[in-house]
Amino acid sequence: MLIDTHCHISDEDYENKEEIIKHMEDNIMIVSTASPKDIKEVIELCETHKNIYGTIGIHPEFADAYTTEDLNNIEKYIKHPKIVGIGEIGLDYHYTKENKEKQKELFIKQIKLANKYKKTIVIHSRDAIEDTYNIIEKYKAKDTKCNMHCFSGSLEMAERFIKLGVTLGIGGVLTFKNEKKLKEIVTTLDIHNFVLETDSPYLTPEPLRGTKNEPANVKYVAAKISQLKGIDYAKTLEITTQTAIQQFDLKL
Repeated sequence: MLIDTHCHISDEDYENKEEIIKHMEDNIMIVSTASPKDIKEVIELCETHKNIYGTIGIHPEFADAYTTEDLNNIEKYIKHPKIVGIGEIGLDYHYTKENKEKQKELFIKQIKLANKYKKTIVIHSRDAIEDTYNIIEKYKAKDTKCNMHCFSGSLEMAERFIKLGVTLGIGGVLTFKNEKKLKEIVTTLDIHNFVLETDSPYLTPEPLRGTKNEPANVKYVAAKISQLKGIDYAKTLEITTQTAIQQFDLKL
């Protein structure tokens, strides 16, 4: 079984959403919100498809615009049995650093919700790895599970996050010809620290770069991990699937 632990499947992303879902057959997808307005669509996908689970949260790009009602909605829907995490949440200093404190405040509020309801934290971190680490170390409860979506830090930072019990989401970037850092991480660290993801419709893996990504392409990520680790493809699926089931408390 394949599990895409992080993807976006909305009407905004795909004209043929149901066809994209069918391509995954009976494999599992964890669909994440990209904005507060996506929550109801994610809930609907969870309720209409046996193999879809969801995470809901407020992305850091909305740190200046989110409302108390948005946070209340997360707390309302986080109790849904197929919502397995709060995410993607975190810090993003790539486009703006002027609202760092607001981003941190929003991040911490949602970590506290994850702690309260014992839901997995799904982290988005871009150009903010040290601040992300410091907040997770300080505010994540010991028994709260955590996954770093689309990990892009250094080997040293990967090791530090793993010591906090964080798993690393590995996606299509691993297959890119000029990508060295992530390949070093996957080659060096224990495969039990990784889960598969696509971040669809973004970051399409080789050999399909230039096309819109979809969850079924997670197989290319698994194949690259197998190659780098020198282990059987089926074994890669077995290990990453069990890690995802454990990390997201999936009731399959």
